[in-house]
Amino acid sequence: MTSRTTTGDVADLSLAGDGVRRITWAAREMPVVTQIRERFAREKPLNGLRIAACLHVTSETANLALTLRDGGAEVALCASNPLSTQDDVAAALVAEYGISTFAIRGEDTDTYYNHMTAALETKPNLTMDDGADLVAMLHSSRTDLLTDVLAGAEETTTGVIRLKSLAEAGELRYPIIAVNDADTKHFFDNRYGTGQSTLDGITRATNILWAGKKVVVAGYGWCGKGFALRAKGMGAHTIVTEVNPIRALEAVMDGHQVMSMNEAAEVGEVFVTLTGGMSAIGRRHVEAMKDGAIIANSGHFNVEIDIDALEELADGKQEARPNVDEYMMGDGRRLYLLGEGRLVNLAAAEGHPSAVMDMSFANQALCSEYLAQTAHSMEPQVYQVPRDIDEEVGRLKLLSMGITIDELDAEQSKYLASWHVGT
Repeated sequence: MTSRTTTGDVADLSLAGDGVRRITWAAREMPVVTQIRERFAREKPLNGLRIAACLHVTSETANLALTLRDGGAEVALCASNPLSTQDDVAAALVAEYGISTFAIRGEDTDTYYNHMTAALETKPNLTMDDGADLVAMLHSSRTDLLTDVLAGAEETTTGVIRLKSLAEAGELRYPIIAVNDADTKHFFDNRYGTGQSTLDGITRATNILWAGKKVVVAGYGWCGKGFALRAKGMGAHTIVTEVNPIRALEAVMDGHQVMSMNEAAEVGEVFVTLTGGMSAIGRRHVEAMKDGAIIANSGHFNVEIDIDALEELADGKQEARPNVDEYMMGDGRRLYLLGEGRLVNLAAAEGHPSAVMDMSFANQALCSEYLAQTAHSMEPQVYQVPRDIDEEVGRLKLLSMGITIDELDAEQSKYLASWHVGT
């Protein structure tokens, strides 16, 4: 078994007590991860493995890290976003739980990449990513550390897009499971988690009344669907912008108004990007927005908003409220950017509810076990979560909720598997 040494770079170790309480509270809402952790503690399926994880350092992530640790792994954790770290949780992981953690809320770009480097220098066998920055570093500036890497897992839509691009170019060096694409992840985490936490983050930052607001939702993937559903439920007039005609049609049939961003920019009051791409809100849109418009991002990277254009067009900038920057435009308009254009649900709130992260991180834990057993026979490609793992997560979640469902009997199964039986 690998010898353990705990290191880290966190804001303040004296916050550890608060972090323990936060982690314990989150665990109450994570029964699936708890069940897996108990089994991992008995069976040690990750014994001797080193795992480097670049994830949002929250109380939910801490419970995943503890599950991996109890499964026998040596875990090193760094932040996947400069504004997503909960400093008390990071302190608790180092001081109370013996997990090397490199994360400080508000860290600058250099520190962000230094922390990622520190996690990679533990020479991981498995990687866990939220946005694929860790994988990108391994495939660019730190190829010297690829030797020990067996496999990895990716948490987000944005990261999966990047990894598939890497694989299609023939440059992916090890197999990675797209945890994001599991049904028990994107149907729930992306839709219900992002929907609620994005609304929560914007509300905490601004205290706006949603009822009657014209809310522009850029992107109608699972995250966009979830947020649009929640905003509409609060009484907002929802407007969806899309580049995909099928998703745009779906948004129309779900009761949202659909138009181009050029049109939406002139009428919207709150703008939220959830596309996974860049410049969903660009210079021409900023120029067209009404006085008082609020702009937020709930996609992984802050490139979804052209912040450089906003800075260039503004005559000045000041903090209006915590996590709210007011930009004074040359024509007298005032525009408001939330959380520096980073993930507003983590910059201005606490991220997804623990109950939904329970399923996402259960997938991460079970996929790490699967990769420990099978990585040696896998090609360097992007893989789906094995169906039996996805269904096991769903089964355990239902079990924790006290819900039972039907099972097919032999005759029903035979009917569904046969072409002989007709009308």
